[in-house]
Amino acid sequence: MLALVAEPGHAHTTRVEEVPAVHARDGELLVRTLEVGVCGTDREISEGLFGVAPADERLLVLGHEALAVVEEAGYGFSRGDLVTATVRRSCGHCVACANAAPDSCLSGDYSERGITRLHGYARELVAEDPAQLVAIPKSLGRLGVLAEPTSICERALRHARTIGDRQPWQLERALVVGAGAIGLLMTYLLRLAEVEVWTASLEPGNDLVEQCGANYVSTQHTELSAVGKFDLVVEAAGNAELMAQALGLLRRSGVACILGIDPRAQTVEIDGRTLGVDLILENRVLFGSVNAQRRDWLAAVADLDRAHDRWPEALERFVRLRVGLDGFQDAFDHRDGKATLVLSDP
Repeated sequence: MLALVAEPGHAHTTRVEEVPAVHARDGELLVRTLEVGVCGTDREISEGLFGVAPADERLLVLGHEALAVVEEAGYGFSRGDLVTATVRRSCGHCVACANAAPDSCLSGDYSERGITRLHGYARELVAEDPAQLVAIPKSLGRLGVLAEPTSICERALRHARTIGDRQPWQLERALVVGAGAIGLLMTYLLRLAEVEVWTASLEPGNDLVEQCGANYVSTQHTELSAVGKFDLVVEAAGNAELMAQALGLLRRSGVACILGIDPRAQTVEIDGRTLGVDLILENRVLFGSVNAQRRDWLAAVADLDRAHDRWPEALERFVRLRVGLDGFQDAFDHRDGKATLVLSDP
């Protein structure tokens, strides 16, 4: 069968080629991939900056944002059920993974579908551990491909609320920096919770932000400090300067969550008083968040369905480009909303 593969650590090796057929073994369920989302991680793997192939293998099958359909009934699933699958899997020997929290793995020996030591979903068939599958309601349909990035947002919000709730705190006003897939999904999740949201990006406007009742601000024309201060700031643009700036945009007891990644070699500046006085006297917190655990996936699917029911036309526009496997480079180059690779029809 055909798959999208890359040689981790080697740039410009991403290609479509034949890989061995897959058969479900005992304890596995065979699923057929419908669609996989493309994100910055896939691009980094393609550029040779990230990723680890399975042991004793040279190639890694990409695709961690999966939407699939069950091929053979079993383990509580029926043939034809729509499903997605968790990305990070337990290392098997740390206290976090022992407590069903591989998103917080302490050893670093975890595996991840399509990223680290485990083949992904950008192929026709996958034999999967049914415990890692998450059901997608038929009402959500193809938008189930957004479950993975939404789970990232759910995990970040869960941690932000846990940190904020260590003391009396109210999440009333939030700033989301970045209007890519993660930034938009975070905006919609916060609006579902009736939070006042400001979403900032470089573009002059963004109607998807405004359609859910959030406020859009273009950083080309407006300094973020001019918009006021916030109980929660989420940096989803992947800019280290903006990450540092987030601390100065917080109200008392405010929480800043970093979701973007900026690997550039650089030095960023932060006002000394913000770090040496305000952070302390106003109980501010800055933290990073990555990946998600099963409860975040379940919350993601439920909230995506709620958002689709509330803003159906807007959600349908989140995916702007759908191409086949052979169009992967177009998907990697696409920056206007989410791009996906379509492998088959339901």
